[in-house]
Amino acid sequence: MIDLTKLTTEQQNPGTSAIDEASALEITKLINAEDQTVPKAVKKILPEIARAITVIAGHLSHGGRLFYIGSGTSGRLGILDAAECPPTYNTDPNLIQGIIAGGTPAIFRAQEGAEDSASAGAADLQDKTLTNLDVVVGLSASGRTPYVIGALQYAQSLGAYTIAVTCTENPETAKFSNLSLTAVTGPEVITGSTRMKAGTAQKLILNMLSTGSMILMGKVYGNLMVDLQCTNQKLEARARRILMEASGCDAETAEALLSQSHGEVKPAILMHLSGMDYETAVQKLKENHGNLKHALR
Repeated sequence: MIDLTKLTTEQQNPGTSAIDEASALEITKLINAEDQTVPKAVKKILPEIARAITVIAGHLSHGGRLFYIGSGTSGRLGILDAAECPPTYNTDPNLIQGIIAGGTPAIFRAQEGAEDSASAGAADLQDKTLTNLDVVVGLSASGRTPYVIGALQYAQSLGAYTIAVTCTENPETAKFSNLSLTAVTGPEVITGSTRMKAGTAQKLILNMLSTGSMILMGKVYGNLMVDLQCTNQKLEARARRILMEASGCDAETAEALLSQSHGEVKPAILMHLSGMDYETAVQKLKENHGNLKHALR
């Protein structure tokens, strides 16, 4: 029988013990007050998150991939973060991938029993032809999910770099990770409902991991997403605005530059600021590993 009594995420929150008698407004105030503790928990592990960002960027820059793997809410958060990288940073969909216990059906409907198989976690990574160039981030609020532990063990056996993201003290996952990111968020508003504070903490951490690694890889100019994909009207408008802000050109010039650069913002900026043609700009960016500031220098 599993003993959950020692897990921080499973403790009862004394501050919300009478929430079932609260008014709607009182409920919102109680939840909001608890939510405000989450960034503070994440703040305590910023040095560890920074280390993770550096590792991830290094691996991705040298042919590796990033895998998020988890079950339930944790797994869905990993899939969300992975899915948003291609349109935001023009990454190959294979570069950052999310894996969830139970597969695609578990994204839309809970498959809670899927998390109990350590061998399934290993098998799902095996299907990805994992190598020692890759980074595996195991997501588990409780830090004890067998599916995640199995995945981390398999990743370590191949020499892949492993990172555990959890929200409880002394997590089991730390034993199978090169780096453990443990943001202790405390008892939930509803006992054991880790989709709340623990889920929020994991989302904040994932935001930092992907965004930070993309910045280190030169996919941001200032704070502008210069590698975005122009896949709809909103993103086309954003691309024009980014180009205008980064280069100082007017809207008409921006339209012409984006037409010449096949909708790619980064070469368009370089073309306008340096006078290069598209082919030369692309080559210059390639020589500088995609870093626009380095290319401009």
